[in-house]
Amino acid sequence: MGTAPRGTGPMQGRGTEGERAGGLFDGGTRPPLADRMRPRTLDEVVGQERLTGPGGPFRTFAEAGELPSMVLWGPPGTGKTTIARILASAVGWEMVRFSAVLSGVREAREIMARAQRNRRAGGGRTVLFVDEIHRFNKAQQDAFLPYVESGDIVLIGATTENPSCELNRALLSRLTVYTLDPLGEEALLTVLRRALDDPERGLGGSGVVVEGAALETIARMAAGDARQALNTLEVAAGLARTTGDGTVDPATVERAVQEAVAVYDKGGEAHYDLISALHKSVRNSDVDAALYWLVRMLEGGADPRFIARRLLRIASEDVGMADPRALQQAAAAAHAVEHVGMPECDLALAQCAVYLALAPKSNALYTAVKRVRAEVRERPGLPVPLHLRNAPTRLMGELGYGRGYRYAHDEPGGVADMECLPDELEGVRFYRPGSDGWEVRIRERLEEIARRRKQRGGRRPAGS
Repeated sequence: MGTAPRGTGPMQGRGTEGERAGGLFDGGTRPPLADRMRPRTLDEVVGQERLTGPGGPFRTFAEAGELPSMVLWGPPGTGKTTIARILASAVGWEMVRFSAVLSGVREAREIMARAQRNRRAGGGRTVLFVDEIHRFNKAQQDAFLPYVESGDIVLIGATTENPSCELNRALLSRLTVYTLDPLGEEALLTVLRRALDDPERGLGGSGVVVEGAALETIARMAAGDARQALNTLEVAAGLARTTGDGTVDPATVERAVQEAVAVYDKGGEAHYDLISALHKSVRNSDVDAALYWLVRMLEGGADPRFIARRLLRIASEDVGMADPRALQQAAAAAHAVEHVGMPECDLALAQCAVYLALAPKSNALYTAVKRVRAEVRERPGLPVPLHLRNAPTRLMGELGYGRGYRYAHDEPGGVADMECLPDELEGVRFYRPGSDGWEVRIRERLEEIARRRKQRGGRRPAGS
């Protein structure tokens, strides 16, 4: 039976009855499907053709028989470990895999020292593959420097985090960074079809039939992760054989996954990418996008308190005085998060995000604070005008503290004719309201205050 056209019909594993006895249904004696289907050559790597294809750097390294030290940066399931293995094998060097999650710098030094002795004794070179290299802090990363510089090891680090943020400058300057892309749905479908067709390593001959729509569901829900796609296929195939007639349909896939886990890393770069997307969607008054990014974060396990803090910031930074009630809404949402918690607080956060997205926007308050901060940093010691100072002692009164102060509540319209900025800043205006929402009324109020001060002289009190 051939491969069914995309989205039109079933796909069935091919092979003999003897082959069907193995794999997923033999009591778990074989490795997981994702491990069995790991590419063995660059030609089998899917989705990274700009790096692995003709003229690509990885292809060039393999053909030349020489490897530089490098960092492979990309999301989970995009082939970082696989590519490192293939490159080491292509150049004929031993690869030692080391996990920064499971081991420490001491073990890494021992491995590198052995590689150094082996090379200097005439042995071959060693590729040290460090998975999750960002787990080492920037001081610990210095341990790799002398061995990389001397050429005693070729270091290949793998990371899901931005190397420019997570690796120290000295080490990063000695490594070339290659970015691996999330796999598109077409690439994932290629991986899945290959697994269904392969009788030796995959599910070929298992008797499982996978509907085209089910295959597309797996590819869509895997969110660019080949490992996740293959794991889902394997579980769905097992369910189909043990609880059904061996047919995997979209409902079987849903059962296998139970719940699609959003692509989110609350401690990594995705965390900051998603909160940035939420913030900018709200700023751009895009309600649907704001809700989408909010739910993505919540489904991915984001701390709702973190989201609430960002919404509080948005209320002041991007809405500000255009709608002063925005801060009240954000504060109420934060209160709900603390007192209700997940999952019930999701609606309070959604309500706040929608309110902020729909509110009139102004960054006048934000830019005013920036102007004031720049002034304060340039001239941090400007004295408080004497008429604004308290005079709790006789000496202070004799020195002029408080002299000429006018109590605004005793003045017509509640505006006194005195300047409250330092002498050097007299007349400066930091806050410049926008033209939307409440700031229209605020602008009118400021103009009214200016007129009243001008009518009364708008001067600094005499003797201050």
